[in-house]
Amino acid sequence: MENGNVATQAEGKDPAGFLSDILFKPVTVKLNSGVVYKGELQSVDGYMNIALEKTEEYVNGAKRRTYGDAFVRGNNVMYISAES
Repeated sequence: MENGNVATQAEGKDPAGFLSDILFKPVTVKLNSGVVYKGELQSVDGYMNIALEKTEEYVNGAKRRTYGDAFVRGNNVMYISAES
């Protein structure tokens, strides 16, 4: 990139490309309510409805529950972040 800026891994990708790249990988999903889910992304649709496996739920930074599978309705999602 110009001017010495470091290019990010997701630079130039559309959201659908990013989501397909992180399928079956660990992600963090933050809801509008502030609740955070961490798990393996199994599927996501055009409405941002999300299916996770091996899911942990965090409330105020503290682990609250563990789920085998979790489904999150897309209109509740603030963001999805790939875990490194």
